[in-house]
Amino acid sequence: MSGIIAQNTLDNSGLIKAPAGGGAWNFIKKLTASASSDLSFVDGTSDVVLDSTYKEYVFTFNNMHVGTDGQDFQFNVSIDGGSNYNVAKTTTTWRAYQGEDDSAAGVGYQSDKDLAQGTGTQMISQYMSSDNDASCSGYLHLFNPSSTTFVKHFICRMQAHVKDAFSRDQYIAGFANTTSAVDAVQFTMQSGNIDLGDICLYGLTT
Repeated sequence: MSGIIAQNTLDNSGLIKAPAGGGAWNFIKKLTASASSDLSFVDGTSDVVLDSTYKEYVFTFNNMHVGTDGQDFQFNVSIDGGSNYNVAKTTTTWRAYQGEDDSAAGVGYQSDKDLAQGTGTQMISQYMSSDNDASCSGYLHLFNPSSTTFVKHFICRMQAHVKDAFSRDQYIAGFANTTSAVDAVQFTMQSGNIDLGDICLYGLTT
């Protein structure tokens, strides 16, 4: 998320200015994990806005920590207010990695982590470590979720300290293949709880 912080740097302090000529990121909601089964943002619930108010939304992830070693951090979307998270998605994912001991490094596409009209969760940070000092951080952009004409595009980038002491830089993008409005987004771990971390939701004023 490019831009500069306006006035101060608190999560809920107000605006983050966009690049020249642009609008501003408006803070909407912060959810903090504490051995949580999920963190869910549902439009119209607990002050969450995820509708036509903004054409672009961004979720920021700050030190998400897994409760169970070796699990993926993941997300899904809903078109019925969070009753079901099962929208078909087509996605692509790749990663770069480097071991602390320099034993291995590489970059490549991950065909086993993408979806082709899959309705299940999409991985956004793989193979998380439960070590006390390990976590993942990053962001996910969701474009025009209230559209009833177009599919719902997203792009995500995550950096993680993963199992076996590797740095993993993860890139994920795709679309929720629905012309219904997406009105809820849910974040979970592949297995077990989200032990710690916070997710903030912002909307972009154009």
